[in-house]
Amino acid sequence: MSAPVLTTLLVANRGEIACRVMRTAKALGLTTVAVHSATDREARHSREADIRVDLGGSKAADSYLQIDKLIAAAKASGAQAIHPGYGFLSENAGFARAIEAAGLIFLGPPAAAIDAMGSKSAAKALMETAGVPLVPGYHGEAQDLDTFRDACERIGYPVLLKATAGGGGKGMKVVEDVSQLAEALASAQREAQSSFGDSRMLVEKYLLKPRHVEIQVFADQHGNCLYLNERDCSIQRRHQKVVEEAPAPGLSPELRRAMGEAAVRSAQAIGYVGAGTVEFLLDARGEFFFMEMNTRLQVEHPVTEAITGLDLVAWQIRVARGETLPITQAQVPLHGHAIEVRLYAEDPANDFLPATGRLELYRESNEGPGRRVDSGVEQGDQVSPFYDPMLGKLIAWGADREQARLRLLSMLDEFAIGGLKTNINFLRRIIAHPAFAAAELDTGFIPRYQEQLLPAPATLGDAFWHAAAQAFAQSLPDVVRGDDAASPWALSNGLRAGLPREISLHLSCEDQDRAMTLDAGGNATLVGDQLLIEQDGVRRRLRAIRQGEAVYLQWDGELRRVERFDPISAVEASHSHQGGLTAPMNGSIVRVLVEAGQAVEAGAQLVVLEAMKMEHSVRAPRAGVIKALHCQEGEMVSEGSTLVELEEA
Repeated sequence: MSAPVLTTLLVANRGEIACRVMRTAKALGLTTVAVHSATDREARHSREADIRVDLGGSKAADSYLQIDKLIAAAKASGAQAIHPGYGFLSENAGFARAIEAAGLIFLGPPAAAIDAMGSKSAAKALMETAGVPLVPGYHGEAQDLDTFRDACERIGYPVLLKATAGGGGKGMKVVEDVSQLAEALASAQREAQSSFGDSRMLVEKYLLKPRHVEIQVFADQHGNCLYLNERDCSIQRRHQKVVEEAPAPGLSPELRRAMGEAAVRSAQAIGYVGAGTVEFLLDARGEFFFMEMNTRLQVEHPVTEAITGLDLVAWQIRVARGETLPITQAQVPLHGHAIEVRLYAEDPANDFLPATGRLELYRESNEGPGRRVDSGVEQGDQVSPFYDPMLGKLIAWGADREQARLRLLSMLDEFAIGGLKTNINFLRRIIAHPAFAAAELDTGFIPRYQEQLLPAPATLGDAFWHAAAQAFAQSLPDVVRGDDAASPWALSNGLRAGLPREISLHLSCEDQDRAMTLDAGGNATLVGDQLLIEQDGVRRRLRAIRQGEAVYLQWDGELRRVERFDPISAVEASHSHQGGLTAPMNGSIVRVLVEAGQAVEAGAQLVVLEAMKMEHSVRAPRAGVIKALHCQEGEMVSEGSTLVELEEA
């Protein structure tokens, strides 16, 4: 049989996922097609594609999850193949079948393999038959609350609820006791339905101090299958991976081989084709339990590429063309060590709530050996509330783990981002933490070291404010009068006839402010983005980036936004939240659980808000009576807007 023609590839995804897939496709000489929602019309993945097709709508359910629209886009653009990316429909067997029925190529496994492994329940049943060890749990068809309550009692708390069709932490909840079960199950089912179009759940025992180790497998259409080493993805928040590395620290060659061979057997049992990942929980005794199989490429695949020198997207394309795998298991390389972190638009200090807004400042790390950034945004882009909050990934490779770790720290220091909250400082604290440096990894890492990783805001001292004032003064535009540039009064250098040259500034940073007066001649010089400053006989070089009305100053390893203090705005902000419970982020109201006049207890769930495919509950801070409601189900709300007014009983 002749190889299928594949010259034009449509990527049925968005953001950094689409950008990464298209980069390889272009390198192989393919024409790339992007699809986009109305919100993403000018998004980076749309701009970078050779052809773009508008799907309409804003939410994923109205655009990226519309199978008919995606196939129509492929037909209209002349694409012979569709790459699903990861997330969205990448593990949807119906999508794979629809593509095949349309005479197109699906760059993923056969639909039957997705059916077998894409459902966590079906996969666990299959693995149980194959003799692969499983974590105790319930994976049945009955989905009512009583069934789950009985299963949880049998398994024993704490338990973990998981969406059977999901991944990436969506539709996943830890339940500590029976009193939390009903609310957690309902919320997880809604998240699963919103993200995957399937609300079915499973429940399993929540293991303590496990490691999350996964095996990258790859199979061709000729029966060949191999594993490309493993990745440790233990450091997670909200059951979503934050840091991934390859190979897994401390894994013996014997254990690597045992897990790898088990993963290959799993893939071969279902006739798997393409890239897939078999995920295991590994306990301290070296016993591993099958958790799930992701029948797609993973977000963290770059660390595998870094230690093997392979391009997994290129392998996907070649396998889709009918080619055999280019190497055997014995030839799989393992060189050095790689670590990846995920950059999210979120606020770690506020329970990792997603953040939206404009990327006022966005500068990526410098390129170089062992450095890679996969991203899907550029400076000036808008981050919307409709999609996953991941902006991109930073990947560092080194000859050993410590070199990779130090290189990644350097990349994080060089990265400059502002305009909305991100987790970049949180990531730096993880990678710099002594326990991470010592490879003391398990899924409880972040809760265990929460005080160090999420410290309370520190008071900014005199040295900071002096440096901030100098950076701000040095970066002021020279001309402040446009009508007479030659006039001495047209300069902002503080010139006063017969008086010292002084500049008075009242600055704010991170809810703190300080009035400063400094000599314009000063002891500081701004050269490009570098502030050269002398304080108490010590000369320092600080990064200072002027962006619009603000200056971003690097201080104690963090890039801090400094701007002029506005007393009117400060007063307005202090009063804006009085008298009501406000939206913690931009998002959509999915449930309103109370009505005006209703009495509620402290902690009662009042409103459920969805943003970036995650739910957040607005709860009563104290007992009281609902005075008024200012939102309704289905409504989009802005961060800070009042949702509920609560008065004391």
